Amino acid sequence: MRKIFLAIALMSLSTAAFAQQAPVAGRSGTAEEQAACTRDVEKHCRAVMDQGDFTVLACLKENRAKISKGCDQVLKNHNQ
Repeated sequence: MRKIFLAIALMSLSTAAFAQQAPVAGRSGTAEEQAACTRDVEKHCRAVMDQGDFTVLACLKENRAKISKGCDQVLKNHNQ
């Protein structure tokens, strides 16, 4: 679960919007962004969750056609 939040944190760091977002429990990204991608990471990227944040992010991008509209929008919002 920690890797999901870290992957979203990386996406947040890629935009100026990061400075405007309130961290949730010490993590970057809004609660809504975290919630939008949690199931997608668990479903499509479970096998790589322990391989680092960039790997999880790459997995989400590789599975873009399969991920939810909400998670896809989070990626778009962070130029991913």
